[in-house]
Amino acid sequence: MAAYVIVSIKVQDLVRYEAYKGMVPPTLAAYGGKFIVRGGKLETLEGEWSPERFVIIEFPSTDQAKAWWGSMAYAEAKALRQATSTSEMIVVEGV
Repeated sequence: MAAYVIVSIKVQDLVRYEAYKGMVPPTLAAYGGKFIVRGGKLETLEGEWSPERFVIIEFPSTDQAKAWWGSMAYAEAKALRQATSTSEMIVVEGV
């Protein structure tokens, strides 16, 4: 069953975060990941939630998503993301 990593991001260091954005795509392929949403225009339709940046990545399974998140391939990029932004991240199974 497909799984989705969903991330709300607030960037504090735009310059260094740009480097992070370039590091991520090569880390996804080995885990079958692909971007569905990557920071496009965002509009709140209901409630107070208004993320600064929003990302959805699709994986073949929750196990693949979690393997990518914990991988050595993503470790350097993850550290840079954590140093340049604050994030809320979940993984959810699709239907």
